[in-house]
Amino acid sequence: MSDFSAVTGVLETYFDGLYHADIEKLGIAFHPHAIYATADETPLLYRTMDEYFSVVTKRVSPASRDEPRRDSIDAIEFAGENTAFARVQCSIGAKDFVDFLTLVRTGDTWRIMAKVFHITERKT
Repeated sequence: MSDFSAVTGVLETYFDGLYHADIEKLGIAFHPHAIYATADETPLLYRTMDEYFSVVTKRVSPASRDEPRRDSIDAIEFAGENTAFARVQCSIGAKDFVDFLTLVRTGDTWRIMAKVFHITERKT
C-alpha cells in the first residue's frame, strides 16, 4: 500500500469515527498523544485524546440522526517519509469544520498527531 493510500485510509477511519461518534475508530486514527485544538473558542480550546474521547462518547452521532455525510479530503501533502498534512472538511449537526491534520508514521502505521480546526455555523 502506498503512503498516500495509507493516509487516505486513516482519514476515512477518522470520518467514520466522527460520523458514528465511535471512539474505537477515532482511537485507530489518532496517535494516543495527539493534540486537539481550536482558536475559535476563547480561551483557546485544547484537549488531550482522553478528554476529547470523553466528549465524543456523550455526543449524539450524526449517523443516529440520519444526517447526510459531509466529509471530504481537500489536500494531502508529505514532508518526508514520516510526516504528512491533510486539510479536510466535515460536518456535525449545523456546524461545518475545516480540520488541519498533521499525521506521523511510526513503524508502518500512519496516525493523526495533531488536529487544529475552524468551526462555522451552517445557515439552514
